[in-house]
Amino acid sequence: MSRITAVSNENANTEQRSLLDAIQSQLGMVPNFLRVFAHSPDALKAFLGLHHIANKGSLDAATRERIALALAQKNQCEYCLSAHSAIGRKAGLSGAEIEANRAGSSMDVKASVAVKFARALAEHNGEVTNMELQSMRDVGYSDADIVEVITHVGMNILTNILGKSSRVEIDFPKVALKLAA
Repeated sequence: MSRITAVSNENANTEQRSLLDAIQSQLGMVPNFLRVFAHSPDALKAFLGLHHIANKGSLDAATRERIALALAQKNQCEYCLSAHSAIGRKAGLSGAEIEANRAGSSMDVKASVAVKFARALAEHNGEVTNMELQSMRDVGYSDADIVEVITHVGMNILTNILGKSSRVEIDFPKVALKLAA
Protein backbone atom coordinates (compact mmCIF):
# COMPACT_ATOMS: atom_id res chain seq x y z
CA MET A 1 0.00 0.00 0.00
CA SER A 2 1.30 3.43 -0.96
CA ARG A 3 2.57 5.55 1.93
CA ILE A 4 2.42 8.77 -0.08
CA THR A 5 -0.72 9.18 -2.13
CA ALA A 6 -0.56 9.70 -5.84
CA VAL A 7 -2.02 13.01 -6.97
CA SER A 8 -5.13 12.16 -8.98
CA ASN A 9 -6.62 14.26 -11.74
CA GLU A 10 -9.59 14.88 -9.44
CA ASN A 11 -7.60 16.23 -6.48
CA ALA A 12 -4.85 18.04 -8.44
CA ASN A 13 -4.58 21.81 -8.15
CA THR A 14 -4.20 23.90 -11.30
CA GLU A 15 -0.40 23.63 -11.47
CA GLN A 16 -0.39 19.91 -10.73
CA ARG A 17 -3.12 19.30 -13.31
CA SER A 18 -1.18 21.21 -15.96
CA LEU A 19 1.91 19.08 -15.32
CA LEU A 20 -0.06 15.83 -15.28
CA ASP A 21 -1.83 16.78 -18.51
CA ALA A 22 1.53 17.52 -20.17
CA ILE A 23 2.91 14.15 -19.06
CA GLN A 24 -0.25 12.41 -20.30
CA SER A 25 0.09 14.04 -23.71
CA GLN A 26 3.77 13.02 -23.95
CA LEU A 27 3.57 9.45 -22.65
CA GLY A 28 -0.07 8.51 -23.14
CA MET A 29 -0.21 7.78 -19.39
CA VAL A 30 1.01 9.27 -16.12
CA PRO A 31 3.11 6.76 -14.19
CA ASN A 32 2.21 6.64 -10.52
CA PHE A 33 5.68 7.71 -9.38
CA LEU A 34 5.23 10.99 -11.30
CA ARG A 35 1.88 11.42 -9.57
CA VAL A 36 3.72 11.10 -6.24
CA PHE A 37 6.29 13.64 -7.43
CA ALA A 38 3.38 15.97 -8.29
CA HIS A 39 2.84 16.76 -4.61
CA SER A 40 5.70 19.20 -5.19
CA PRO A 41 5.27 20.73 -8.64
CA ASP A 42 8.77 22.23 -8.35
CA ALA A 43 10.31 18.81 -7.60
CA LEU A 44 8.37 17.28 -10.48
CA LYS A 45 9.49 20.04 -12.86
CA ALA A 46 13.10 19.61 -11.73
CA PHE A 47 12.94 15.85 -12.27
CA LEU A 48 11.28 16.21 -15.68
CA GLY A 49 13.86 18.78 -16.73
CA LEU A 50 16.77 16.57 -15.68
CA HIS A 51 15.14 13.55 -17.32
CA HIS A 52 14.61 15.49 -20.56
CA ILE A 53 18.19 16.75 -20.65
CA ALA A 54 19.68 13.37 -19.73
CA ASN A 55 17.73 11.64 -22.50
CA LYS A 56 19.12 14.04 -25.11
CA GLY A 57 22.71 12.94 -24.43
CA SER A 58 24.95 10.46 -26.18
CA LEU A 59 23.87 7.34 -24.28
CA ASP A 60 21.38 5.26 -26.26
CA ALA A 61 18.04 4.27 -24.77
CA ALA A 62 19.10 0.65 -24.28
CA THR A 63 22.17 1.65 -22.23
CA ARG A 64 20.11 4.06 -20.13
CA GLU A 65 17.64 1.25 -19.39
CA ARG A 66 20.44 -1.21 -18.60
CA ILE A 67 21.75 1.23 -15.99
CA ALA A 68 18.24 1.78 -14.57
CA LEU A 69 17.66 -1.97 -14.27
CA ALA A 70 20.99 -2.59 -12.55
CA LEU A 71 20.33 0.16 -10.02
CA ALA A 72 16.69 -0.76 -9.40
CA GLN A 73 17.79 -4.30 -8.54
CA LYS A 74 20.79 -3.14 -6.48
CA ASN A 75 18.66 -0.62 -4.56
CA GLN A 76 15.75 -3.09 -4.22
CA CYS A 77 13.14 -0.80 -5.80
CA GLU A 78 10.37 -3.02 -7.13
CA TYR A 79 8.50 -0.10 -8.75
CA CYS A 80 11.56 0.99 -10.72
CA LEU A 81 12.48 -2.59 -11.61
CA SER A 82 8.98 -3.18 -12.96
CA ALA A 83 8.90 0.12 -14.86
CA HIS A 84 12.36 -0.27 -16.40
CA SER A 85 11.75 -3.90 -17.35
CA ALA A 86 8.77 -2.73 -19.42
CA ILE A 87 10.58 0.32 -20.80
CA GLY A 88 13.70 -1.77 -21.46
CA ARG A 89 11.72 -4.22 -23.56
CA LYS A 90 10.40 -1.29 -25.60
CA ALA A 91 14.03 -0.16 -26.03
CA GLY A 92 14.85 -3.59 -27.48
CA LEU A 93 16.26 -5.43 -24.48
CA SER A 94 15.63 -9.18 -24.40
CA GLY A 95 14.63 -11.08 -21.30
CA ALA A 96 18.16 -12.50 -21.05
CA GLU A 97 19.66 -9.02 -21.32
CA ILE A 98 17.32 -7.68 -18.63
CA GLU A 99 18.44 -10.54 -16.34
CA ALA A 100 22.10 -9.71 -17.07
CA ASN A 101 21.44 -6.04 -16.29
CA ARG A 102 19.74 -6.92 -13.02
CA ALA A 103 22.87 -8.91 -12.13
CA GLY A 104 25.02 -5.84 -12.87
CA SER A 105 26.30 -6.75 -16.31
CA SER A 106 25.29 -6.92 -19.97
CA MET A 107 25.67 -9.31 -22.88
CA ASP A 108 26.97 -6.29 -24.87
CA VAL A 109 30.67 -5.80 -24.04
CA LYS A 110 30.64 -1.99 -24.11
CA ALA A 111 27.33 -1.69 -22.24
CA SER A 112 28.59 -4.16 -19.63
CA VAL A 113 31.38 -1.74 -18.71
CA ALA A 114 28.86 1.12 -18.36
CA VAL A 115 26.54 -0.98 -16.18
CA LYS A 116 29.41 -2.09 -13.95
CA PHE A 117 30.64 1.51 -13.70
CA ALA A 118 27.14 2.69 -12.77
CA ARG A 119 26.88 0.07 -10.04
CA ALA A 120 30.33 0.99 -8.72
CA LEU A 121 29.27 4.64 -8.54
CA ALA A 122 26.18 3.71 -6.55
CA GLU A 123 27.91 1.18 -4.31
CA HIS A 124 30.79 3.50 -3.43
CA ASN A 125 28.97 6.86 -3.38
CA GLY A 126 30.95 8.08 -6.37
CA GLU A 127 34.35 6.88 -5.11
CA VAL A 128 35.34 4.98 -8.25
CA THR A 129 38.87 3.93 -8.98
CA ASN A 130 41.14 5.17 -11.75
CA MET A 131 40.90 1.67 -13.22
CA GLU A 132 37.08 1.86 -13.31
CA LEU A 133 37.25 5.20 -15.11
CA GLN A 134 39.90 3.89 -17.48
CA SER A 135 37.76 0.84 -18.28
CA MET A 136 35.07 3.23 -19.54
CA ARG A 137 37.58 5.01 -21.77
CA ASP A 138 39.09 1.73 -22.98
CA VAL A 139 35.77 0.66 -24.55
CA GLY A 140 35.21 4.04 -26.18
CA TYR A 141 33.30 6.14 -23.68
CA SER A 142 34.27 9.81 -23.66
CA ASP A 143 34.38 12.05 -20.60
CA ALA A 144 30.99 13.41 -21.72
CA ASP A 145 29.61 9.85 -21.76
CA ILE A 146 31.06 9.23 -18.29
CA VAL A 147 29.33 12.37 -16.98
CA GLU A 148 26.09 11.15 -18.54
CA VAL A 149 26.40 7.77 -16.80
CA ILE A 150 26.97 9.64 -13.52
CA THR A 151 23.86 11.74 -14.23
CA HIS A 152 21.76 8.65 -14.89
CA VAL A 153 23.01 7.04 -11.70
CA GLY A 154 21.93 10.10 -9.71
CA MET A 155 18.56 10.25 -11.44
CA ASN A 156 17.93 6.55 -10.84
CA ILE A 157 18.94 6.72 -7.20
CA LEU A 158 16.44 9.57 -6.80
CA THR A 159 13.62 7.55 -8.35
CA ASN A 160 14.62 4.42 -6.38
CA ILE A 161 14.42 6.40 -3.15
CA LEU A 162 11.05 7.89 -4.11
CA GLY A 163 9.68 4.50 -5.13
CA LYS A 164 10.85 2.75 -1.98
CA SER A 165 9.95 5.45 0.53
CA SER A 166 6.49 6.08 -0.92
CA ARG A 167 5.77 2.44 -1.73
CA VAL A 168 4.00 3.77 -4.79
CA GLU A 169 1.55 1.38 -6.40
CA ILE A 170 3.17 -0.40 -9.34
CA ASP A 171 1.37 0.47 -12.57
CA PHE A 172 3.57 -1.60 -14.91
CA PRO A 173 3.67 -5.39 -15.21
CA LYS A 174 5.07 -6.33 -11.80
CA VAL A 175 8.56 -7.79 -11.68
CA ALA A 176 9.61 -9.35 -8.39
CA LEU A 177 12.89 -8.42 -6.80
CA LYS A 178 15.55 -11.03 -6.32
CA LEU A 179 16.94 -11.33 -2.83
CA ALA A 180 20.01 -9.17 -2.33
CA ALA A 181 23.18 -11.20 -2.58
